[in-house]
Amino acid sequence: MLRIAVQSKGRLFEDTMTLLAEADIKLSTSKRTLLTQSSNFPVEVLFLRDDDIPQCVASGVADLGIVGENEFVERAEEADIAYRLGFSKCRLSLAIPKETEYNGLEWFNGKKIATSYPGILQSYLEKNQIKADIHVITGSVEIAPGIGLADAIFDIVSSGSTLISNNLKEVEVVMKSEALLIANKQLSEEKQEILNELIFRIQAVQAAEEKKYVLMNVPTDKIDAILEVLPGIKSPTIMPLATEGWSSIHTVLDQKRFWDIIGKLKAIGAQGILVLPIEKMII
Repeated sequence: MLRIAVQSKGRLFEDTMTLLAEADIKLSTSKRTLLTQSSNFPVEVLFLRDDDIPQCVASGVADLGIVGENEFVERAEEADIAYRLGFSKCRLSLAIPKETEYNGLEWFNGKKIATSYPGILQSYLEKNQIKADIHVITGSVEIAPGIGLADAIFDIVSSGSTLISNNLKEVEVVMKSEALLIANKQLSEEKQEILNELIFRIQAVQAAEEKKYVLMNVPTDKIDAILEVLPGIKSPTIMPLATEGWSSIHTVLDQKRFWDIIGKLKAIGAQGILVLPIEKMII
């Protein structure tokens, strides 16, 4: 059985639990406990603070962890990135008071920067030969310039609304972050097999989110024209209908181009177009 360390609250917790549910991993969350076991898949979930997850996985207390890339890089623990999950995206950026004139990284020389990520910031400053005073804060970093505690901040940015509300502006993006599935470096063969199945399920869920299953009726003499428009995963399924001269086509379309393609299909002569969501897609 695999033990997965998961953030105990916040957006990453919600995104993670949604993903596990969509992968048909059933967990009891009616009562918040430190450890809960799946009833239909060989995993148990350990709820922790996000900054404790990298060390927990590296030390073997948990086999896997789902954690923000920002925390994983900052903690610099010995664990493998098993899979990039692609959600809970954000960036770590330098920000300064809105009214301040900014002319490049040199501005930070001699300045005091408040942050909860001193390791990442120190590496970045050294790489760019900037000498600044790093002031470590746990909590509301964005208020530091307003109360005179720092000249600038280095913190997570998602929409940027928090910066705006604190009269700050983003001036440098240092790194981009997303949720990671990390793994202990010494997983047994049995646990590696479970991990492979877990990743397979996650990939299937994510592929399904970007696809639509489409059924349509088309004049048989228009099939070749329809096929030129369809960029399906594989050759679409074509079946004759009871009505002479008509056929049914089943295919999968990419959501990004969906409406453009549907419009072209209708113009060619497709009728009775039915669109179904794909909840599980075997890839």
